[in-house]
Amino acid sequence: MMKTIFKDIPAYPNKMIAIWLLLISFSISGCEDFLETDDPLGQLPHDEVFSNEATATAAVTSLYGKLRDEVLLTGSSSGMGVLMGLYADELDYYGYPGDTYETFYLHNVLASDPATQGIWDSAYGLVYMCNAVLEGLENAPQLPQQLKQQLRGETLFVRGLVHFYLVNLFGEIPYPTTTDYQINIRINKKPIGQVYEKIEMDLLEAKGLLSDDYPSGERIRANSWVASALLARVYLYNGQWMEAEMESTAIIGNTSFYNMETDLTNVFLKESSAAILQLKPQNEGSNTQEASTYIFDFPPPPFVALSRAMVDAMEPNDLRKIHWIGEVSDGTQSWFYPYKYKQQFNTGTSMEYSIVFRLAEQYLIRAEARAKLNNVSGARQDLNRIRNRAGLENTTANTAEELEQAILQERRFELFAEHGHRWFDLRRMGLANEILGPIKSGWKPTDILLPIPESEILLNPNLEPQNPGY
Repeated sequence: MMKTIFKDIPAYPNKMIAIWLLLISFSISGCEDFLETDDPLGQLPHDEVFSNEATATAAVTSLYGKLRDEVLLTGSSSGMGVLMGLYADELDYYGYPGDTYETFYLHNVLASDPATQGIWDSAYGLVYMCNAVLEGLENAPQLPQQLKQQLRGETLFVRGLVHFYLVNLFGEIPYPTTTDYQINIRINKKPIGQVYEKIEMDLLEAKGLLSDDYPSGERIRANSWVASALLARVYLYNGQWMEAEMESTAIIGNTSFYNMETDLTNVFLKESSAAILQLKPQNEGSNTQEASTYIFDFPPPPFVALSRAMVDAMEPNDLRKIHWIGEVSDGTQSWFYPYKYKQQFNTGTSMEYSIVFRLAEQYLIRAEARAKLNNVSGARQDLNRIRNRAGLENTTANTAEELEQAILQERRFELFAEHGHRWFDLRRMGLANEILGPIKSGWKPTDILLPIPESEILLNPNLEPQNPGY
């Protein structure tokens, strides 16, 4: 139901109808406990949505619900954690032969694959929602200015976040900023550099609009620090080392908000002081989709398991191996699964929220940026902060080049099963061919990008040419 609605929204040139459909989607996806109301949002007249503080806020908080349930960062099987974990060397596949997930694992992805189409449709459906909200806020003079700034900042952050993942998956992509069907149906792809410029513009504006405080008592909506966290990652990926160091340093230094959890068992709890942005479960008492997706109790694995090579590559006394990895054995063979999130079922009161950004990544971002800037001592200090927390001794890396390799390894063991970090690291560092070529029989050097869905190119020839290899 949801996917059909979002796939069809851009086909309506009448903005009033589009907003009405948008509101129906809000009522379907639910507003969690951000908004309590007896009447579904879809029953409200379109011109009242952004004239009311509660419904305007619900429109924005529903964007996070889409990320949690359907788009890119979902902890379900359609999220980046599973798809790009299989695509890289992080997860092994045990599901049905010939399934879409196996095509990612074996690198047999086609331009007609439903999973690729699903990534594209859901992501651009959310971008459309963001643009509809931005237009609604622009035409809502009755809303308090401070609230409008907060809601605009959050929406720009989400739009930048979605495009960040899209550009790293597909390369050159469109960056729509309107709901106008006549414009969007003919939209052109932008070069990667221009996409990053647009992302940076959205995030810098968001950072300037957002308060330093979270809008609610939990870390489930963007503040200025959340925008900084994504900016730090964007700058790292784009080779802007000084800017990456600056943004990550600001977050690390904000000890009144963020602190490294010394106990690894606390890192993924909803109260974690290391969490920068989390996605709250839809229902009270529910926990993360990641736990349901990854944990299995009996051998062999029914769907996916952690790569044995990855587990074996960890140092024997690494505490993350003890606390963040589960093991199932049949007596002769063992399989491993991500166990960062431990609550599979309703616990009455929710205990775990899915983490989008956390402090450890900022230390690793700063370590890499410092290594690139030849600040060896600073890079070592940041890397050792992560290693020591995991019960490991200081790194033996002594040069910038050695540190870059050590940081890549540390990112592998710290960020596994978190929204595809491993794949994006291999891709951006130019290591995918070297590392995946020998272990993936279907690997081709052109697999560094996914194909633009075939149906999208048929609808809009301006999306040509197709990515190489497809």
